[in-house]
Amino acid sequence: MLLMKLKTEEKFAFLQLAQYVAQLDGEYGPKEREIVEEYCTEMGIENIDIDVKSFLLEDILTIFKSAQSQRITLLALMVLVHVDDKFGIYEHKVIDKIAHQFNISEQEIHLFSMWGKMGSALYEQALVFTEV
Repeated sequence: MLLMKLKTEEKFAFLQLAQYVAQLDGEYGPKEREIVEEYCTEMGIENIDIDVKSFLLEDILTIFKSAQSQRITLLALMVLVHVDDKFGIYEHKVIDKIAHQFNISEQEIHLFSMWGKMGSALYEQALVFTEV
């Protein structure tokens, strides 16, 4: 819903960022893949796997110029990190780094994280409700 507000360049940067974050714990699991696929559908772009080894976080983060696109990005990432119920140390470190780069406070990070937990839980419930 919010990701479609990103500019085209930001959408492709977000896809790379989401895949990078999803693989931080060493596993790019089915739930994470499903969320990334949903994000691509929402943004109207094709899901293309990135090469994580050549990914440069700092370069990608400079693409998100407005405070709104930065906050949208961080909110969506919070759903992604919580969807597998494993918000590990590597994910924490990268989320903190992103938040610092985007000038988002620790209190806001905490609120974004709670929102991400709720968002991922609601997404899982919706999948159950729509099974036929």
